[in-house]
Amino acid sequence: MAVLAKTYTCGLDGVNGFPVEVEAYISGGMVGFEIVGLPSAAVKESRDRIRAAISVSHLPFPGGKVTVNLAPADVRKEGTAFELAIAMALLSAKLPDVFRELDATIFLGELSLQGRLMPVRGALGMAITAAEHGFRNLILPEENALEVACIDGLRVYPANTLRQVFDHMTGEAPLTLQPKMDFEELQRAAVIRNDLKYVKGQPVARQALEVAAAGGHNLLMVGIPGSGKTMLARCLPGILPPMTYEEALETTLIHSAAGELPENSGLMTIRPFRTPHHNISMPAMIGGGTRVKPGEVSLSHNGVLFLDELPEFQRPTLEALRQPLEDGFVTITRVSGQSRYLSRCMLVAGMNPCPCGFYGSKKKPCTCSASEIKRYLSKISGPLLDRIDMQIEMDAVSVEEIENAREQEDSATVRARVLKARKLQQERYHGLNIFCNAQLHQEGLEQFCAMTKEAKQLLLSAVDRFSISMRTYGRIQKVARTIADLAEHEQIEISDVAKAIQFRNLEGRFWN
Repeated sequence: MAVLAKTYTCGLDGVNGFPVEVEAYISGGMVGFEIVGLPSAAVKESRDRIRAAISVSHLPFPGGKVTVNLAPADVRKEGTAFELAIAMALLSAKLPDVFRELDATIFLGELSLQGRLMPVRGALGMAITAAEHGFRNLILPEENALEVACIDGLRVYPANTLRQVFDHMTGEAPLTLQPKMDFEELQRAAVIRNDLKYVKGQPVARQALEVAAAGGHNLLMVGIPGSGKTMLARCLPGILPPMTYEEALETTLIHSAAGELPENSGLMTIRPFRTPHHNISMPAMIGGGTRVKPGEVSLSHNGVLFLDELPEFQRPTLEALRQPLEDGFVTITRVSGQSRYLSRCMLVAGMNPCPCGFYGSKKKPCTCSASEIKRYLSKISGPLLDRIDMQIEMDAVSVEEIENAREQEDSATVRARVLKARKLQQERYHGLNIFCNAQLHQEGLEQFCAMTKEAKQLLLSAVDRFSISMRTYGRIQKVARTIADLAEHEQIEISDVAKAIQFRNLEGRFWN
């Protein structure tokens, strides 16, 4: 006599989940075990793991011909998160009427041959989907529990083994409910590891970092080896505003889908700081690959993407960054479908001024020829430079300056000014889906970047003198707006424009 049982799980599409109905059909005839519903190779291979996990857990595996359908059947199923739900469907078919709340429960988890539950990637996105579709319970591996502990409207039950899940669903030994975690408590526990107070000297670079943080601007630092470019860049997350709950969800979703979250970690509360090596491939930077995953530009969403030794990156990889930096998202298209990943991040880049690293230095003479310098700098294209709002030059700080330097401002002090400027921007752009000055579009420039007559004249003079493109013209306006916000100027004044132009003077010095 044929038996049909049903459980529920979730699949992953990009960073978002989608509900999957698992149907187990047991019929007489030749013994067999088939999984249908457009499964990937990894899903098909789960048959042997499921059979072994049920056996070693001392639970009955159904006899006869077993057919498992994963619906909707026209959507490809990737990954190993379906295995727990398939095992529970088979057990429900073998032992009908012994389980509770099957229709209200989502099962997530990979099974080992010993019956252990293994963590899965994308648990947060799938948990959000479960809550949105009205499921009340979520059972998943213990290593994924903290990741989903902030989701409202969902009771989360962490488990270590298939047997524990079976005993919970039959009522023999209920699992312990995962307590809800307060996002504000997570934020208070966050630790900033790189503090600006340890950066000695470099007053212009420190000021540029503050302006970049206050307005969300991209920044290029050109300087000799050892001038402090990397150290400054690592201090940037510590002066950026704390993440909101929505930003934390967005960021954690991406890292969870990419399998980048450490085990037993909750929502991300510190803005990401990604530092890919310069030999990175284009799919690793932008996203894609055989099994589509977010790239570094998306893993930096709501944080900082730091590219050290910028000219050493492959030219196509750098050029591919132009659209994500402009649009704030990446769309990866494959024959099997399309995935879209957010990529609203700050680009911070560091580079030497020449191959030997000492062109323009007051400390050490440069040994490169003019043609070598030109060839080195030409690796950075004009369109990419156009998308970098601020460019500063740095020289080394002497030992005497470091030893005799007075105590520097710490990150908390600088962050307070940044937060004040960001608050002005939030009030100015309320309801416009704009979060900082760097995201202003052309119509916004005309509306929100009002200048005094003298400031406007200085900017127009700079356009004529330095052959500034219209994109650069707009970016100077945005930076000037941020400098004005830090100085609490209602209109952009001539001093704000002068400083913004000063932060944009390297193209004429190096690239022209």
